[in-house]
Amino acid sequence: MTDVIVIGGGPAGISAAVYLKRFKLDVLVLMKDYGSLGKTDHIENYYGFPEPLTGKQVVDNGVQQARRLGIEVRLEEVLNIDYTDTFSVKTNHDEYPGKTVLLATGSARANLQIPGFASFVGKGISYCAICDGFLYRKKAIGLLGEGEFMAEELEVLKNFSSNITVFTNGKPLAVPIEGATVIASPVRRLVGEDLLNSVVTDEGTHPVDVLFVAVGTPSATDFALRMGAFIENNVISVDDKFMTNIPGLFAAGDCIGGLSQIAKAVSDGAHAALSINKFIRSKAS
Repeated sequence: MTDVIVIGGGPAGISAAVYLKRFKLDVLVLMKDYGSLGKTDHIENYYGFPEPLTGKQVVDNGVQQARRLGIEVRLEEVLNIDYTDTFSVKTNHDEYPGKTVLLATGSARANLQIPGFASFVGKGISYCAICDGFLYRKKAIGLLGEGEFMAEELEVLKNFSSNITVFTNGKPLAVPIEGATVIASPVRRLVGEDLLNSVVTDEGTHPVDVLFVAVGTPSATDFALRMGAFIENNVISVDDKFMTNIPGLFAAGDCIGGLSQIAKAVSDGAHAALSINKFIRSKAS
């Protein structure tokens, strides 16, 4: 069993992994891509680099540093985290047991640019099938997404209703699914009065009681919500040791709020690593 599974290969995650390796802990880093930092094309306010860098270069440098130190970094998409006394992290390729988990996947995704979307968040739009699926037993459930994340949420929702419609919003379905109607045309708008009641696509108007969102890759906040970790103002709540209310589940970087800068993320990662090391040692004694 791995001592620490770090989810996210950006400044917070890799910084933590480097420190944890120095503490002689077994560390696994799981990352899907370069994240939002990888889309930044000009960084010149970070210490130690005389010339500007791109975000992609910063992430590449961090991953190369981690691998040089013997840290295993796997390019896999994390789909789910289960917790009993220990953790089990499921990806699109495998499942990994761990004593502790550090969430460091950056900030939560932005609202989708669909007319009416922002108005119905919390009023018929949900980001968590495990949290809210039970509330919509035998009702008309909509699910927005097209990939592995969507398929994972669909399996949860099938426990509550047989009336499920998947909206891919104009994107091709990336995984085979069963037990749901698929609408592949673009979503044009969401409508309702106080609560969402319909999804409008090029194929028509589709009545729904709820629309679950599972677009792209789950964020750190998505994982935290599913596990019952506290969320406040759309960021993960942690104590002064960077641990959530779930023992052994830590978080660092943009997903816990504060200054969205590389320097702050690196600091978070280092501090989280110190706390994780103490947590693991205390359990072993």
